[in-house]
Amino acid sequence: MEILLSNLNKIGMSKDILFVLTVFTGLFAVMNPIANLPVFLGLVEGADQTTKKQIARNGTITAFIIITCFIIFGKYIFELFHINIPSFKIAGGFLLFIVGFEMLQSKKPSTHSQDSIPVDTGVAISPLAIPILAGPGTIVTCLNYVTHVDIIHVSMVIGVFALMSFLTYLTFSFSEIIVKKLSNNLIAVIGKLMGLILTIMGTGMIVDGIKLAFNLS
Repeated sequence: MEILLSNLNKIGMSKDILFVLTVFTGLFAVMNPIANLPVFLGLVEGADQTTKKQIARNGTITAFIIITCFIIFGKYIFELFHINIPSFKIAGGFLLFIVGFEMLQSKKPSTHSQDSIPVDTGVAISPLAIPILAGPGTIVTCLNYVTHVDIIHVSMVIGVFALMSFLTYLTFSFSEIIVKKLSNNLIAVIGKLMGLILTIMGTGMIVDGIKLAFNLS
């Protein structure tokens, strides 16, 4: 019995690790801090290093708060607007597919587009936090991971998003150094790879939504 319990614990741990890695991969693809470096540098152009770090910090913290609220209260938002899971998965899948396809076409995703505005600390809230970091794609991805899971896995998603927010903050804080080390071609390749991952994720969500809608196995 002890051996069986031990094996079950190992299996459970491996599933949790796989879940965390899956969430991290999905969030990294949709947030894409490396590919968003040019966007960030455009927003803070002309600002000093202290201001850049302040904008990066405020932007990532704001994005974390917004996404955490959606993760925790997403179920009630669904009930308020009478949104069912199959419809959410299909619509969200189309959204992720479009964003990923635009990235593959070397276009700036329309969900992230924003006209250039004067540099001030307000850019940390919009457009940096919304919609660049906490845009529709990020919301859809996080809500997809917390549907039909227990509180432990919801906490895992929040933890992974906190890690992604911190990594994004570090990336933006050292943006000039990273851009000097990485060529524009490499940044473009990373962006296309993330776009491919998003299109695959979007297709998978659409397929899952259709299966749920029509009770297919």
